[in-house]
Amino acid sequence: MIAIIALAMGLCNGTVRKLAVPDVTTTVLTLTLTGLASDSPLAGGSSPRVGRRLATVLAMLIGAVVGARLVLHLGLGRPLLAGTMCAAVAALTVRRIPQAS
Repeated sequence: MIAIIALAMGLCNGTVRKLAVPDVTTTVLTLTLTGLASDSPLAGGSSPRVGRRLATVLAMLIGAVVGARLVLHLGLGRPLLAGTMCAAVAALTVRRIPQAS
């Protein structure tokens, strides 16, 4: 179980790092929320790319809700396998996309 989780997390982090999208880091949710808070007008910031950051947080929230429901209804093994497979497909897809020069 630990190996499957480690593989899924590694694939996720590797894929996000390979994509190199601004504001989507390998510690996606924590740093994105920090960026939203520290760059907000309340903190004296100008809120650059707030839409992309909010979309990232929303995607993580939706994934957490779907994952929790799957675990409750199917147990832990199948949702972990599905998540690992999704991360692997995403990693392979990103690898095949030609890099811009």
